[in-house]
Amino acid sequence: MRKVVFIIVSLIIIQFTSYEINAQIFRDISRVGTTVAPFLKIGAGARAVAMGSAYTAVSDDIYATYWNPAGIAVSKGIGQVAFNHTEWIADINYDYAAGAINVPGLGTMFMTFTSMSTPKEKVRSFDFPDGDGRTWDASSLSLGIGFARSLTDRFSIGFHAKFIRESIWNSSASGFALDVGTYYITPFNDLVIGASISNFGTKMKLDGRDIQGNIDPNDDPESGPNNIPFNYRMEVNDLPLNFKVGLAMDVYESRFTTIKVAIDAVHPNDNNEYVNTGVEFNFYDMFFIRGGYKTLFMPDSEQGLTAGAGLNYEISPGLKVVVNYAYGDFGLLKNIQYFDIGLTF
Repeated sequence: MRKVVFIIVSLIIIQFTSYEINAQIFRDISRVGTTVAPFLKIGAGARAVAMGSAYTAVSDDIYATYWNPAGIAVSKGIGQVAFNHTEWIADINYDYAAGAINVPGLGTMFMTFTSMSTPKEKVRSFDFPDGDGRTWDASSLSLGIGFARSLTDRFSIGFHAKFIRESIWNSSASGFALDVGTYYITPFNDLVIGASISNFGTKMKLDGRDIQGNIDPNDDPESGPNNIPFNYRMEVNDLPLNFKVGLAMDVYESRFTTIKVAIDAVHPNDNNEYVNTGVEFNFYDMFFIRGGYKTLFMPDSEQGLTAGAGLNYEISPGLKVVVNYAYGDFGLLKNIQYFDIGLTF
């Protein structure tokens, strides 16, 4: 098991190093808008979002499946399920669902589902500015399975394999990706150090009916070849690779109150590096108030302050319902609100 983990992590580090070399060569180019499947960068879980997305080292619940798959190995209980809904920018709907179960002696297995969709729109052209009777839409989908295991009482690893598909009207693209994470609880006041690499995988390219057509090369139906089929040449692009390192610790703890702080350093392959910070106030392990700040030091970022609250209510012994809400400021794009609900058992 350790040899397999070493080989996988080594290969990922080699690939990540190549990205780093390219970033050094083109250090003044942020590469914004050069990756596909941007929905993979939308954070999952209102608790994480409310803490400014500084969640790599927090990841002790079901949403570790998104932020750091190793963290799910230290979550409490036999299993968890959760659903997150967000009305994203421009009336786009974003949903994330996950379920996990702890198998004694083996580890924690989980499944994830991510969906993003746009409302249907009329197909418009110069000849038909009000629509030609057809409609179009766009959607994105990710299906994942994963596994996490505690190798010691303080160190865990996790893996998350995903199938990804994006479509717009009659064309689509698909690919595969892998998330890898580590989670280490240090002896220093149980400070947690988390690290993860997300969306390490294949390139994607659109293909379908919309990139096909017919052409008359000399624009004269009376001469030369006519009705010649053609395909547009589509670009092949990378997935949004993300490397994150985070710290999290309970800085204050009493009988009824706990204060947790967290910080993440993020290195994406399609933007500048930035920092996320967050704090969580825990009252009676039932009520939670959270706040944070996202994308510190990123030039021209529209994201910033985040806030939220949560409730963990024990319905019966061993069964809890978890409800969370988060608010995220998006500057000129106004704001985004997140809701999620889950069960732990």
